[in-house]
Amino acid sequence: MNGGDEAAEAPPVPPQPLEWKFSQVFGERTAGEEVQEVDIISAIEFDRSGDHLATGDRGGRVVLFERTDTKDHGGSRRDLERMGYPISRHPEFRYKTEFQSHEPEFDYLKSLEIEEKINKIRWCQTTNGALFLLSTNDKTIKYWKVQEKKVKKISEMNVDPSKAIGNGSIASSSNSSIGKQYLANGGDKYDLPSNDFSIPPGGFPSLRLPVVVTCDETSLMASCRRVYAHAHDYHINSISNNSDGETFISADDLRINLWNLEISNQSFNIVDVKPANMEDLTEVITSAEFHPGHCNTLAYSSSKGSIRLIDLRQSALCDSHAKLFEETEAPGSRSFFTEIIASISDIKFARDGRHILSRDYMTLKLWDINMDSGPVATFQVHEHLRPKLCDLYENDSIFDKFECCLSGDGLRVATGSYRSVVFFVLTSGHCIIVIETTIPCALVWYFFHVPSNLFRVFGCNLESTEATTLEASKNPMRRQVQTPSRPSRSLSSITRVVRRGAEGPGVDANGNSFDFSTKLLHLAWHPTENSIACAAANSLYMYYA
Repeated sequence: MNGGDEAAEAPPVPPQPLEWKFSQVFGERTAGEEVQEVDIISAIEFDRSGDHLATGDRGGRVVLFERTDTKDHGGSRRDLERMGYPISRHPEFRYKTEFQSHEPEFDYLKSLEIEEKINKIRWCQTTNGALFLLSTNDKTIKYWKVQEKKVKKISEMNVDPSKAIGNGSIASSSNSSIGKQYLANGGDKYDLPSNDFSIPPGGFPSLRLPVVVTCDETSLMASCRRVYAHAHDYHINSISNNSDGETFISADDLRINLWNLEISNQSFNIVDVKPANMEDLTEVITSAEFHPGHCNTLAYSSSKGSIRLIDLRQSALCDSHAKLFEETEAPGSRSFFTEIIASISDIKFARDGRHILSRDYMTLKLWDINMDSGPVATFQVHEHLRPKLCDLYENDSIFDKFECCLSGDGLRVATGSYRSVVFFVLTSGHCIIVIETTIPCALVWYFFHVPSNLFRVFGCNLESTEATTLEASKNPMRRQVQTPSRPSRSLSSITRVVRRGAEGPGVDANGNSFDFSTKLLHLAWHPTENSIACAAANSLYMYYA
């Protein structure tokens, strides 16, 4: 090769596929156990550090978990490994506390029952060791503070009866600490004298009044600091914190409001898509999210499959958008279900703010905010269900709202599906991983019979023939099923990429249709590590790589 010739660039080496392993499960059901409606998890969220995890359920409760495997030394798992600290075999979380965030209410003016179900949870900035978070149901947002407080106890009200003697004299004074007893946290009962105890003649010479004593014991206390109510006529579907740490947004079907965390009786309407005549309504807001780094930028999605990026500096009421992201509909592909399956159920910004991940019923799409001509990648999640759209419409499954999430490094994305399946896809086109978290049937979508508590790894690189099946249990390597190699298919390295998830028929081994009541709607990715938490009914499953 001549010195003036440019050396041919070597193709990028694909990263090694992650080896996903089971970590923990909270609330695992036993065989035949019936799930209570109020126990079904409806929201899940890691905090910014990844050391705390919050879940909300349909009963209005918020449950907090804290990480324990790095608590002794502090710092992230990666930093501890670099410093040579011994690391436990997997990330471990433990139950921390729980509290009742919302109660069922009734709007008498509209004759409308308001459920206590938690729709969204968002962590706020930590201050002085206290945890702060926002939780919302359909109508009311609450700002919670969770911190450790020292236990206060109340001493007994009078002298110890054991010190009284028959002649009526008192053996100990009120200053004596011998035999002193306390009641925890303001209890209203105390030890009364026994039945054979009699008040001495002349009564007691002294009377000890109740005294509040602070002990060394601590307990976690959750207190509601603010209640943001009466600002939404329709059901709240999203809340999102601003990067300035002072404001947040809440979105319902037709409006997005901007709040200050310290002001609960006033909000500003920044987006209003309600038409003058409701008969002219053609789309609604389905999700909204603040940019992770720019406090003036936010995005919201609609039921027509579009994403609008707005700049708060343009005007007080952002009727016009700065950018519009939507995919052009293919000619002749329109049907009765087109608008239903195009509705976006969730959007997430990547941590660097460059990309937006969106989830509609059929696909998962990755958008570059600098390129509004179309998505840079499309992942087919439910394409195999297209022939069954009529059945899905009849049983309302077509309206299921699946969430999505991105890894902290932005290389992988995840979403849920039916039968509690989670798809992990390397956005640069190298692997797809499918995790099954429950055992509802005995057929995986790839035409062969294997236990369905499995996760599968597929190589999507140009020359990759990887297709491995692992078991999602405490020993995922216990059983591996090697499947025939797939012919490689070329992927565009510049613009749009389409990747398929499951492609098999939607029937089980007996030819029966899928049980669409078993699904995974909510999941969250750890902000700094390859660890994921996903909710299947009332169970919280955690995996790591």
